[in-house]
Order: sequence, then structure tokens, then C-alpha cells
Amino acid sequence: MNQRPGNQLFDAYFTARDMRDVFCDQGRVQAMLDFEAALARAEAKVGLIPQTAVAPIEAACRAEHYDFAALAEAIATAGNSAIPLVKALGKQIATTAAEAERYVHLGATSQDVMDTGLVLQLRRALELIEGDLAQLGETLSTQARRYVATPLAGRTWLQHATPVTLGMKIAGWLGAVTRSRQRLQELKPRLLVLQFGGASGTLAALGTQAMPIADALAAELHLTLPDQPWHTQRDRLVEFGSVLGLIAGSLGKLGRDISLLMQTEAGEVFEPSAPGKGGSSTMPHKRNPVSAAVLIGAATRVPGLLSTLFSAMPQEHERSLGLWHAEWETLPEICCLVSGSLKQALLVADGLEVDAERMARNLDLTQGLVLAEAVSIVLAQRVGRDTAHHLLEQCCKRAVAEQRHLRAVLGDEPQVTAELSAAELDHLLDPANYLGQSRTWVERAVAEHSALTA
Repeated sequence: MNQRPGNQLFDAYFTARDMRDVFCDQGRVQAMLDFEAALARAEAKVGLIPQTAVAPIEAACRAEHYDFAALAEAIATAGNSAIPLVKALGKQIATTAAEAERYVHLGATSQDVMDTGLVLQLRRALELIEGDLAQLGETLSTQARRYVATPLAGRTWLQHATPVTLGMKIAGWLGAVTRSRQRLQELKPRLLVLQFGGASGTLAALGTQAMPIADALAAELHLTLPDQPWHTQRDRLVEFGSVLGLIAGSLGKLGRDISLLMQTEAGEVFEPSAPGKGGSSTMPHKRNPVSAAVLIGAATRVPGLLSTLFSAMPQEHERSLGLWHAEWETLPEICCLVSGSLKQALLVADGLEVDAERMARNLDLTQGLVLAEAVSIVLAQRVGRDTAHHLLEQCCKRAVAEQRHLRAVLGDEPQVTAELSAAELDHLLDPANYLGQSRTWVERAVAEHSALTA
């Protein structure tokens, strides 16, 4: 059956296609059917149902057999997706093996089907996100090393501060990516677990065979059997959503930096160009940061979705009313937004266009003021901190008022030339000589990435 029509105009922009495939109607239904097939195999293994029932159940557990539009209408009455799907599954089986139909869904509850189906989807989503993060980390590592010694103006409060390097800025993006990869690795054992508790979490319907079946079901699905069912304990999902929120925010930071560096007034770093990319409907000259917009957009939208997951945590007793329902589209949407952000980040990082000459010119926009600290630090060791700071402050004001380069003003100041030679002043006012530990930060970020990738 075809999927129901949806809002697809923006999907290619905000969502990666492979992630949308995970969370489309077919992906959702197939994940639930995978649970039902695995349950039949597990129950047959322990002897609860006959082995002959397994094949008919498995054959019917294919999403293409089901009418999604009919399921959607039934969900509006049933209150969840598992109830009409299990009914439709039973009918499908009965057409070929009436005896097997009685063993479908035995001992499980709707939430077992839906939550475990979701975990199966999240496992695939996690693989996609981890793959893209690893690729992004590798690309950023390469770019950080490439531009390790390329100076540009550091900016604090959106004003020129002191020189940094582009490699150091990229290393900052890389470090955030590496930490997110570490977080995902750490949460996997908590996230990738079976949900199987039956009506109220006791598995009473399965009697003494409950735990053997649970063990076998977890093994069938390659999931871990948790300490207990988590029908109304949603911390696992919220933890995953939170890490995705961190990823979205970190990618948003990358996008914000790129968009600011692309501003006409800066013009230092650009997204890769392509025919038709970033144009305007009316201004032929425009080159808009369209990839950065996705990164910033996702970073803006995900926190609101994440707040829904947190708000849905205090669920009632053994099955929630409404709070569980609020999760159904929320976490998948977060996954989709992060996937789209990652795809755009990969495009940007791989094709980064850098204008080093413009960076050098921009560093000199303030005519040496960005290196006032460098002079002040050395001068302080000879005349004292307060005296040096006051002297440099006055020289900076004079340079601005007279529209002269700080080097010229300092060369005319007797209190400065009495302590610093012309050669020393030239050295101190060269941005390449005041980059501090920027190379070290790049090396450390690259090493941490490499250690995680190895």
C-alpha cells in the first residue's frame, strides 16, 4: 500500500531521506510487525505456542500487506497504533492459517509492541546519526589541520578581540561532535532494550514461562532485557532526545559561525557554492547561507520538542494517558531534524570555501588594535601592569582619533620606545606571532577524534 499523502515540501531541506524512511508509516508499521514475528519465534522456542504457527505469523508480518489509511482511521478510535494493527495482523494470518491466528500477540500489550517497535527504529536512527557524526568528525579533523595556522580575528561580543586561527575555530566544532559521539556510545546500553511487560508490567499472562520468553524475545530482536518493563519510566527515551538536542545545538553553533563569517562585512568563510544554491528570488547577487539556516533552524526547533519529552515524564501509574501519546511524533521528529542538520553540516564542512586574504585584511581593520593586548602584556613586565594598561589604552584612543595605525602611534610614544625596540614592536604587532595555544587546541581535538574513531 502507498503511504498517505503528507507534508513533504520541506522534507528534502530539513530531513535526511534515509531518516524519513525510518520514521515513515511503513517504517513504523514494519518495526511493530518485527516485534510480533519475534514474539512468535520466542514463544515457540519455549514451547508456549506450536512451531507450526511461526511461519504463517512471520509471513503476515510484512508492512506492505496493510492499508495505512485504514490503520490511521482505526487509530483515531482505538487510541493507539498497535490495537488495529494486531487485529489486521490476525485477519491476515487467518486467511491462510486459521489455527495460527490464536497465537498472535500472546501475553503482550499494545505498549510493548509500540515501544519495542520504536526502539528498533531508534536503533536504525542511531546508526545513521553515528555514521554521519563520524564522517563529520573526520572532515572537520581534516579541515582543522588544513587551517591550523590561518589567522583570523577572534570575536567577543561580536567585536574584534585578539587573533585566533580558523583551525582553532573548526577544532571547537570538532570537539563538540566528538563529545556527542561519546555520549551516544554511552547511552546505547540503556536505550536499546526490550519493552515487554504485558497488561500492567507483570507478564502474569505468561505464568512461569514469562522470563524464558522475555529472554528469548530480547535475543531474537538483538536487544537487552532490562531490569523491568519501563512503560511509564521514560528516562531512556528522554536521555536519547537530550543528546540529540545537544547535537542540534552544537551543529547550530557551527551554522551560526558560518553564517556570520559569510556576512558581506566579513566575507571570510563560505558554504560551498552550487548552481541555484543560496540565491534570491529578486536579487541576482545574493549568496545566502542556506545550509547554515537548516542548522540554526533545527537548533531552534529541537529544544521545544525536547521540552515535550521532559513534560511527558511524570506518567500515571502503569500506563499513561496523554503523556505517552505526546511522545509518539516528538522523538521521531527530533531524529529527523537532527538528520537533516547533519547532512547540511557535512556539505558545509566538506566544501568549506576560505578567503585567507580577506581574513588578513579584516584583522587589520582596526589598524593594529587587535594586538594591543600583546604589547600591553610585554610592556607590563617592564613598567608594571597598571601603567602599561593605561599607556596602551591612551595610545589606542589616539590611534582611533587620529585614524593612524597603532604601530605608528606606539613608535611615536617615548614611554613605549624607551622599553620596546622597533623590531620588538613589529614582532608584537604581527598576528601570526600572537596565536597562543591555537595549534595545541587543534592537535588535541584531532587526537581525541582519532582515538574515538580508532
